[in-house]
Amino acid sequence: MPKSSPQELRTKAAYNKRPDVQKKRVANNKARREAIADGRAEKGDGKDVHHVKPLDKGGSTDKSNTKVVSKKSNRGWRKDNPEMYTKKGK
Repeated sequence: MPKSSPQELRTKAAYNKRPDVQKKRVANNKARREAIADGRAEKGDGKDVHHVKPLDKGGSTDKSNTKVVSKKSNRGWRKDNPEMYTKKGK
């Protein structure tokens, strides 16, 4: 993995300090802890907790809105569903 430049590190730090980013990270961590407690996931298993209705679109961290999937399928779905993240009318 290439080393991040000082500018990249400053940009990432500023991004991670944003309240909306922190709130989403807390929700994702909560969903992950619940999946581990339920036995649906294990620590270090290389999987993600997927939110069926995304948190950005009003989804919740309830068990009924989450499922455990591979990182590849969870992090690559935006390429297959760009309409969810485009501005209205475009």
